[in-house]
Amino acid sequence: MINILMQAEAATEAGGSLPISFTAVYVVGFIAAVTIGSIAWYNSKRPAGWEGQDRPDWVPEVDTKQDEESENKS
Repeated sequence: MINILMQAEAATEAGGSLPISFTAVYVVGFIAAVTIGSIAWYNSKRPAGWEGQDRPDWVPEVDTKQDEESENKS
């Protein structure tokens, strides 16, 4: 990991900009983190003041009853 960062720094100093692939990895990673975090937040218990709010249609519903049943059997 450190080697990759050192190469990116060297490329920045030599050429003045980061390679497109290096930048694309960070952009895609950021979008994935925001998407996964949003889904997890919307499927968690609602914070104070948000109890009556509806979940957006684009957020998939996660069924946690199966997880609870498997824990009770153990």
